Amino acid sequence: MAGLRYTAIAAAFELLWASQLTWLVRRLSKARGVIFTLHRVLPDDPADFSPNAILQVKPDYLEFVIQRVRKLGLDIVDLDEGLRRIESNEPSKKFVVLTFDDAYRDNLRYALPVLRRQQCPFTLYVPTALVDGVGEVWWQGLEDIIGSRNALAVTGANGETTYLPCATEEEKYAAYQTLYQRMRAMPELERVRLIREVAVQYGYDLDRQCRELIMDWSELRIFAAEQLCTIGAHTVHHYELAKLSVAEARTEIDQSVKIIKAQFGKAPMHLSYPIGAASSAGPREFGLARDLGLRSAVTTRPGGLYAHHRNSMHALPRVSLNGRFQSKRYVEVFATPALFSLRSN
Repeated sequence: MAGLRYTAIAAAFELLWASQLTWLVRRLSKARGVIFTLHRVLPDDPADFSPNAILQVKPDYLEFVIQRVRKLGLDIVDLDEGLRRIESNEPSKKFVVLTFDDAYRDNLRYALPVLRRQQCPFTLYVPTALVDGVGEVWWQGLEDIIGSRNALAVTGANGETTYLPCATEEEKYAAYQTLYQRMRAMPELERVRLIREVAVQYGYDLDRQCRELIMDWSELRIFAAEQLCTIGAHTVHHYELAKLSVAEARTEIDQSVKIIKAQFGKAPMHLSYPIGAASSAGPREFGLARDLGLRSAVTTRPGGLYAHHRNSMHALPRVSLNGRFQSKRYVEVFATPALFSLRSN
C-alpha cells in the first residue's frame, strides 16, 4: 500500500512540475512562507528495506534545496524572522524555514557543513532523553530488527503471540506496517515495554542504538554556539503527547525546556510536537505549549503559512522534505506550500 501511495504522489509531483503550475500557484497564493521538516542527512542510498528512508535526505540534495528555493525568489530565514513575517501587516518576501527534528548525529557530520557553506539558518528540535542516551528511537529499532530476521514472534500484553514472516522485502514491509501501527495505537509506556521486550528477544541493544544515532550534549553545544542555529524543544521522551494525561504532557514539554536551559543557559522558545500528526497533538497540546510561554510550536500537518497563523502560533504546519522524493524537479513543488494546504483541508 505504501508503495502505491508513493507512486501516486510521485506522479502528481511530475504532473505539477511538467505543467509549470507551481510557478502560477506561488505567484497567486497568499501563503507567506513554509516550514520544511527534515530529520536525517546521510550520503548513502538506503537499503532495499528501509521504511524510515522517508526521514533521510542526501547532503547534496539538501544543498540543492537551499540553492533552488533562493533562485525561486524565496528568503531562507530563521524561525523568529518567519514568525515576525507572519504577524506583520507589512508586505514582505515569501520565505522558507528549515527545521530538523530529533538531533540525529548525522546532522552534525553531514548537514551542518552544508548549512554553514550556504549560510543557511535553521532550527534543531532536541528530545532531551534521547540526547541523554536513555530513550528509544523505536521506529528505527523496529526497522533494524525486522531487517535482520526471516520471521518474528511478538507477544502482546494479553499473552497472545503474533507470528510475522519477514523473509522477503514485501513481507518485511508488511511486518513493519503491522507492528508500527500497533505501537502507534498503544499507550506510550506499553509501547516502550513492547519494543524493549522485542529488542531483548532478538538481541538488539536499544540503548546503544540511541547513543549511536543521537548526538550527546557535548556535540549539541556545537549547534548551541552556532549563530545559524536556533535550538528548540522536542519534549523529553519523544512521546506522542496526546496519549498522555494533561499533567504528563505538560511535564514532557516543561522539563525539556528546563533541561535545555540548564545545558546551554538559554531556554528554547520553540517546540516541535513528536510525530506531530493530528492524532499526536491537538488543541489540548497547543494550549499547553502556549500556557508554558513558548513562542511557537510546529506539527507535521502539511501546509503553508498564512496571515491567519498569527492566531495559531502553537499549531503551525510544516512540509516534509520526504526522502522518497529527492528528485531536483520536486523542489519547486515543495516550495509551493499552497498545494500542501489544499491536501490538509
